[in-house]
Amino acid sequence: MNLLLLIIAFTALGGVLSVLAASVFLLLPDGKRNKVLPHGVSFAIGALLAVAFWGLIPHAFEQVDPSKFQKLSGFIMLGLLLFFVLEKLLIWRHCHSGSCEVHVEVEDHSGHDHGHGHGHKSAGTMILIGDAIHNFVDGVLIAAAFLTDVQLGIVTSLAVAAHEIPQEVGDFAILLHGGFSKRKALLYNILASLSTVVGGVLAYYSLEGLQESLPYFLAMAASSFIYIAVADLIPSLHKKTDMKTSLQQIALILAGVTLIVSLHGVAHDIQFEGVSEAAHAHH
Repeated sequence: MNLLLLIIAFTALGGVLSVLAASVFLLLPDGKRNKVLPHGVSFAIGALLAVAFWGLIPHAFEQVDPSKFQKLSGFIMLGLLLFFVLEKLLIWRHCHSGSCEVHVEVEDHSGHDHGHGHGHKSAGTMILIGDAIHNFVDGVLIAAAFLTDVQLGIVTSLAVAAHEIPQEVGDFAILLHGGFSKRKALLYNILASLSTVVGGVLAYYSLEGLQESLPYFLAMAASSFIYIAVADLIPSLHKKTDMKTSLQQIALILAGVTLIVSLHGVAHDIQFEGVSEAAHAHH
């Protein structure tokens, strides 16, 4: 089978399979899902921070010369500022009055939101952007593995799908928390996952050039995940301050971190092993 077709097939598999597996979360009855949703947000915080600090940022620094460390750090900071500006623009776009203070969310004692929730809506939009960048990088890595060895490519694709599933569950929680319907949450996540295919195809034709810019894609994806976790999701956890809820939140954040770290290490070690070898093999 043509190598390019294999890359297209398995990048699609690696991206879409993880979304479909995570979409089981959407099949829960509405009442049960609404109870699980706040816990999903806590889990998503841990997952996003672990992906950023344990996976994306270390791998970004591994790919550059030490003389460029400061430049890469600056790029991460720039990413945080850019996502702040992007969120401002998204909130302004949805603001239909002179002051967006009128959109502050109000919760009743049952925990249901009665405000417009544009802050959470913008967080949902940004998680899709960050996920698309992350998936694009995964596509590059899958293609690199296939260009090294077909068996390595297949294993890498399955590893990508495996370590993406818990993060995708968190993404669904964030989108539903932001007011997206189940259908839209699934559709947008599938569309974002297709950037894996784009990354794979571009890598097939120009892996050497993409290899130089890969650390900066990783840094930008990390910036988006850090910003969403810290600026949008963590503040929402402070609405409830009782001890039981607080301990649950901490436990679920740690669960998100632990699961991503345990899956991420094996998956990305396999992926990055073949990147430099693939560039030489292909050129």
